[in-house]
Amino acid sequence: MNRPVDQTTDPAELIYPTAVSRRIPYPQLPLRISERRVLLGLVDLMALNVALFLVLWLRMDEPFSFWVILAHPTWFILLSILWIPIASTFDAYNLKNASRFGTSVVCVIKSGLLTLVVYLLIPYLTPALLHSRLTLGLFFVLSLAGLTAGRGLYAFALAQPLFQGHVLVVGAGWAGRTILEALRENGGSSYQVMGFVDDDPGKHGQIIDGIPVLGDHHNLRAFIDRHHVSTLILAVTHDVSGELLQTLMDCLEHGVEIIPMSVKYEALMGRVPVEHIGDSWYVAMPIRHPGTGGFYPLIKRATDVVLASIGLFFLGLALPFIALAIYLDSPGPIFYTQERVGKGGKIFKAFKFRSMVPDAEKEGKAVWAQERDPRVTRVGRLLRATHVDEFPQFLNILKGEMSAVGPRPERPEFVAELEKEIPFYRTRYCVKPGMAGWGLVKQGYGSSKEDALIKLQYDLYYIKHQSVWLDLVILLKTILDTVTLRGRA
Repeated sequence: MNRPVDQTTDPAELIYPTAVSRRIPYPQLPLRISERRVLLGLVDLMALNVALFLVLWLRMDEPFSFWVILAHPTWFILLSILWIPIASTFDAYNLKNASRFGTSVVCVIKSGLLTLVVYLLIPYLTPALLHSRLTLGLFFVLSLAGLTAGRGLYAFALAQPLFQGHVLVVGAGWAGRTILEALRENGGSSYQVMGFVDDDPGKHGQIIDGIPVLGDHHNLRAFIDRHHVSTLILAVTHDVSGELLQTLMDCLEHGVEIIPMSVKYEALMGRVPVEHIGDSWYVAMPIRHPGTGGFYPLIKRATDVVLASIGLFFLGLALPFIALAIYLDSPGPIFYTQERVGKGGKIFKAFKFRSMVPDAEKEGKAVWAQERDPRVTRVGRLLRATHVDEFPQFLNILKGEMSAVGPRPERPEFVAELEKEIPFYRTRYCVKPGMAGWGLVKQGYGSSKEDALIKLQYDLYYIKHQSVWLDLVILLKTILDTVTLRGRA
């Protein structure tokens, strides 16, 4: 909602009257998103390890001291190693969740319960707490209480102005409003947006989505000093003029952080904003992504073979029961193949369990699958909710046509349309498609061109940032979706 304000008044005074009108500088220690996540992780790990230390101390019949940490470091190291990926799977380090005490506590309790159960079920490498139900229960209580207390401290302390960075957004257009929304949605109280700066005189003095347009770039240094700004977000999709560039360089020399809108959006949302990059095509084009060389492709292929072999073994054990259920529910073929587009645009046949009625596309025309699609059978809904319908694609992984993790492969009929309408869509072809993917765990299965655009943004983020760690998180999230029946139905 845009509205004008009195031109004689600093627009920011209407939004932050106390901080601005008094002009009293207060100490600031703004923490970046990465720093907040590290701090949050350290608090969590301290809570878990202190709980384990206290339980061991109470359980010992003889005097207990810190020697146990040196004598049995694996007890504490293993607990920490288990916690990090499990907590990441439950989005415990999503700052949007962490800034809200209730949501944060739910995340850490789920993560803590699963971590402690897995930890106690590992033999030899963990202490024998199972011999005593009292110490076992105390371990859970102390751990969850410590995690909850740490999250409460984080939500209260880091929401204070001392730890918030003051931000000016250069550009009050579509891109500027988009990054403002992203900061509010996923910033986790890390930033306080003090205003927009825009060279369009018609926008000066306006309030856009609750934030004032302070003026143009000629007064940028004055705005920075007045509002104690630590970060400028450049939300300009056209070429930056030489004059504006000189002003930005001047701000940079005075210690102000300057971040392109697309980079900040990518870090906040976990996807690449292809519709906001303007002429900066290189932002979306992963020219040298991790999959182009080094050891990562070898590690990824070895992991694919191992996972596919294990998956096919268990699939073979369950196959008679799955096949019988599919046939009794809807007589017809058990498997079916469907053409998909793979790496380099190569067409391959993806294997799947049949989850729809036979001849679901009678006219021979590809149709987007819809939520609660009437063509899906009763058994098919269960197969889709658990992702079991995709398990035959372990064969595609062994053949090298797919990977365990990567962008979900799309049908050629849809690809032909999407390439014409969505910029950079072909970038998905620079990696193998996967059974599990970043777009799948973040957004789910797409059912329209609009969904395809969002999924592309997530896919580009994965291609640019793919790593063993990100693959692990995606696999764990996919397993979580499988056991909680959160796949498509």
